Amino acid sequence: MKPRISMITLGVADLPRAVRFYEEGLGLPRMESPPEVAFFTLDGTWLGLYGRAALADDACVSADGQGFEAFTLAHNVHSEAEVDAVIQQAIKAGATLVKPAGKVFWGGYSGYFKDPDGHLWEVAHNPFFWPGPAEGSGGLRKR
Repeated sequence: MKPRISMITLGVADLPRAVRFYEEGLGLPRMESPPEVAFFTLDGTWLGLYGRAALADDACVSADGQGFEAFTLAHNVHSEAEVDAVIQQAIKAGATLVKPAGKVFWGGYSGYFKDPDGHLWEVAHNPFFWPGPAEGSGGLRKR
């Protein structure tokens, strides 16, 4: 198996609300999709939104998940100021602040928010980790 994650699909309670949050609130570019699902193009992967019950049914598991799901999604950025800006953008779009951004024990700067369905996102600046190509660069930057 080649090491990659092609798509992350989030089970959501209210698809139109989730689409508004990610498309209008966070500005993710939405792809053409059938009405029961929404796909967004990210830099090197895709994000999918699908009804929580339907996604659980597709995987043959219970949709009754509660509490911490034992994973977070991370959005790594180029600066501390960008961490603050992304978190403020998410809150303005309807996210809930979980942990205000600040210096962290591993030498970086990060904070957490929950999207309207409770999915936990970390926004981080790691001065020791390449976050990906600069906005608008159109390609991968060699290290």
